[in-house]
Amino acid sequence: MKRRVVITGLGTVSPIGCDVATMWDNAISGVSGVGPLTRVDASKFPMKVAAEVSDFDPTQFMDKKEARKMDRFTQFAVAASLMALEDADLKITDEIAPRVGVWIGSGIGGMETYEQQFRTFEEKGYRRVSPFFVPMMIPDMASGQVSIVTGAKGINSCTVTACASGTNSIGDAFKVIQRGDADFMITGGAEAPITDMAVAGFSAAKAISTSEDPKTASRPFDLNRDGFVMGEGAGILILESLESAQQRGAKIYAEIVGYGATGDAYHVTAPAPEGEGGVRAMRQAIEDAGLQPEDFDYMNAHGTSTPYNDKFETMAIKTVFGDHAQNLAISSTKSMTGHLLGAAGAVEAILTAKAIAESIIPPTINYETPDPECDLDYVPNEARKTEVRAAISNSLGFGGHNACIVLKKYAE
Repeated sequence: MKRRVVITGLGTVSPIGCDVATMWDNAISGVSGVGPLTRVDASKFPMKVAAEVSDFDPTQFMDKKEARKMDRFTQFAVAASLMALEDADLKITDEIAPRVGVWIGSGIGGMETYEQQFRTFEEKGYRRVSPFFVPMMIPDMASGQVSIVTGAKGINSCTVTACASGTNSIGDAFKVIQRGDADFMITGGAEAPITDMAVAGFSAAKAISTSEDPKTASRPFDLNRDGFVMGEGAGILILESLESAQQRGAKIYAEIVGYGATGDAYHVTAPAPEGEGGVRAMRQAIEDAGLQPEDFDYMNAHGTSTPYNDKFETMAIKTVFGDHAQNLAISSTKSMTGHLLGAAGAVEAILTAKAIAESIIPPTINYETPDPECDLDYVPNEARKTEVRAAISNSLGFGGHNACIVLKKYAE
């Protein structure tokens, strides 16, 4: 028998807040985290704005010496995990440690470390390369360090599926608990991609917005969208079996009930025509949840603010939800957070869980000029107070990775 799985803790480091309460308040107030690009020399790139984390101090969460041994994306993951555990009021004792797993994804891992150490190698030779270079760079080290810091000794894994990494990680962690291999999972995604080579690569691919106006650069589903705004951060959720949560008297944000994951088998960067792969992932997640399309009140869309994604995702939503698509409230919180790549789905899962718990749907900001090909209800510019009984969150990544999770309001 499949075990029920609930969300009992949330933690984040994001461009709109370095804790969940701040991030949520800013999200429902329509506050943008996009500003001038400062982490690299903007004069070298067509990209001029980014969604940077500006008020993060790793020494609030770890010793300064240990922080120096971690790439920025790992620092984000550790901080968000500690916040999530505190929020869940979960103490990892020797007794439960083997039943606590960690599954944290990252799209590109320690790019900043790689670039810094390569420059050192080029200038000074291999002997001056840090012995921590490899364990700082590899994408699984967020999960590894969180396990070490927290003492979690259960399954320890990392999903690398580009922009779907966070959602795939949460879905995979959900299945671990559902089948009985763990009682608790620390899960989500982390990314710190605002580096010279990452910005150069996305700029060369012409996927990035070249707008110089931070306030309106990220405009999902708007006719004048011109590319995504790169962001950084981490989102971590504590999942646990319902039985455990009840025994502990834990607060429950939402229940996670469905997961779908598919591949486009089409193109390295472009989505399959009409969002065909996303259609299959959404249908798989809805079927896994035992729900019908008309049961859904909200969707946190992938909504990247790129011409093809928003058009094809809209087409996919219409295919999956049929007539109900016109009644479904859809928002892209990337309009505020920017696109956090491998961390995007995790931060969006947190916002979806909060929407269910608080009965408020965050908006899609910067929606000014409707696109005839994107003609659904994108909750434009202002949050909406309404009950959210069931919600779906989409993430679609380079390589044709599609991941969807379904959350619903918890009821005994």
